[in-house]
Amino acid sequence: MLNILNVREKLKQFYIEDNHHGDISTQIFDTDLTGRAEMKAKESGYFSGSVIIEEGFRMIDPDMEVEVLLEDGGAVSEGDTIARISGSVRAILTMERTVLNLVQRMSGITTQTREYVEKAAGTGAEIVDTRKTTPGLGMFEKYAVIAGGGRNHRRTLNDGLMLKDNHIDFMGSVTAAVDRARRLTGPMDKVEVEIENVEMLKEAVDNEVDIVMFDNCAPGWIREHIHLVPAHIQTEASGGINLATVEEYAETGVDYISVGALFHHQEALDITLKVVK
Repeated sequence: MLNILNVREKLKQFYIEDNHHGDISTQIFDTDLTGRAEMKAKESGYFSGSVIIEEGFRMIDPDMEVEVLLEDGGAVSEGDTIARISGSVRAILTMERTVLNLVQRMSGITTQTREYVEKAAGTGAEIVDTRKTTPGLGMFEKYAVIAGGGRNHRRTLNDGLMLKDNHIDFMGSVTAAVDRARRLTGPMDKVEVEIENVEMLKEAVDNEVDIVMFDNCAPGWIREHIHLVPAHIQTEASGGINLATVEEYAETGVDYISVGALFHHQEALDITLKVVK
């Protein structure tokens, strides 16, 4: 779920960024002129961002009539109408680009997430995201992953303790890092350790971590060594995984596959807004 107050605050920031001196182009219209417009898909995919449409246009004009025709995560085909907007022409045109930019990006992430989820279907592995989000857009991007059938890994730095290679190198060993981490955890916190070789894997298991992350490990290597991880410790594959390789990783037996490409290697879904004449 998105925090509605946070959504409104973000939309306000984005609007001011684009419109801090006022929208000169819309000054050609009388203030009382009203009209209608529709948001339409220009390609097929999966939609996400209903709250952006609803809150975005109404933020400029509370009297705006907004009807979103799809639920987040719903399939959309080229030419489909996603939403209908009626009200002040100035408000529609002023907020058009901010709303479209966010909805297109969110829908692109949702669409790509669905592709990864479908590739891993039937293996037992779940697709999760990473913290490789765009600064300022993290909550929207992570929501889009959920809409696409994926799961959020860590939302922020205080969601569990992840001990990566640099943490371990600075501490000197997996054991030293885990020992210090255990002193900081609460009853709901998990400790995940990134491993790169069999020695680190055995050390992580010996220290009874909650999750072992196979980082930048080939699928064949994971299959060969995953039996060293007892059933009560969860496993994750990570590092450069893409649509061409995700199925092979899913078949290794890991519980989770984290995919940074959901954020940094995706295309926005092409969506437009057209006036209803």
